[in-house]
Amino acid sequence: MILLLVLAFALSALVAWQFRSTVSKYKQFAFKSGLTGKEVAQRMLEDHNIYNVKIISTPGSLTDHYNPLNRTINLSEDSYNSNSIVAVAVAAHETGHAIQHARSYYWLTIRSVLVPVVSFSSNIVPWILIGGILTISAFPALIWIGIALFAMTTLFTFVTLPVEFDASKRALNWLLGSGLLMQNEHQAAYDTLKWAAMTYVANALSSLFTLLYYVMIALSARR
Repeated sequence: MILLLVLAFALSALVAWQFRSTVSKYKQFAFKSGLTGKEVAQRMLEDHNIYNVKIISTPGSLTDHYNPLNRTINLSEDSYNSNSIVAVAVAAHETGHAIQHARSYYWLTIRSVLVPVVSFSSNIVPWILIGGILTISAFPALIWIGIALFAMTTLFTFVTLPVEFDASKRALNWLLGSGLLMQNEHQAAYDTLKWAAMTYVANALSSLFTLLYYVMIALSARR
């Protein structure tokens, strides 16, 4: 089981490296239409008749995200004003989340329901698990409480997968359909979003193997 944990975390590190490498490679290539990430997001929203979402710049690199609470597409400084292939692909992807929200996409709705639960449990679950391991003989129920809370985090990582893959699909389909993305630019956009999605896959597997590891510890205490 420990070997699986090591492999899972090694996979996460490898995928993260590949994603950063892909971003570093393709951010050097300018989007031939000349549009910036912000402008692409704006056009994509308008094409889907969405006018109640704001596009704002957020500090940092690779900090792009969509916030369903205030309906904002938050583009990092690398994406907001840049016209690189990476900026355009990422901006379209985050806009894909805004479209999911507007269309009440099933998996995004479930993910949003889990957010407050995961936010709460993530702050306390490490301490509960540590306490559960230390007191496993005297109070075995504690580690199972920690496992149950950690399971919610694992569930969240797997629910996130269809949300991310669908947003990327929407982004690529729109970019091609709009005529803004040239055929020879498609591979760069596809690679960027593929490796971004793979980071979520690796995180989900790492979370699953970690969960199984804690379950094995709890079960071994019964023997």
